[in-house]
Amino acid sequence: MSSSTPVWAATTPPKLLASRHRRSGEIFFPAVTAESPLSAEFDDTVLDTEGQVYSFTIMHPSPKSGLPPFVLAYVDLPGPVRLFGRLTGRAAIGEQCRVIAHETYGYIFQSLEARP
Repeated sequence: MSSSTPVWAATTPPKLLASRHRRSGEIFFPAVTAESPLSAEFDDTVLDTEGQVYSFTIMHPSPKSGLPPFVLAYVDLPGPVRLFGRLTGRAAIGEQCRVIAHETYGYIFQSLEARP
């Protein structure tokens, strides 16, 4: 993977590109780049897109910004790997969610309860 490659592929759902250490099996996100001196120790992998909320917080931007509150969450995906990002829908610890494509952030998490 080159250093200019994004950490996700613009697909629906997005493909989160990661690296798996050959000896330990540990997963690293984002992926180790091909230019890294450690790249020979890793294989490319793609993360699952469904997991559960580990923790979250609600951010309240300054009223002067005009921005509404939003949720940031840590989400555990199989692997195991824990990711951080915006969450839409129901915010609750243990809530099932999935990774979805987002125009601004590349990917966000969406509560499975929030699906139409």
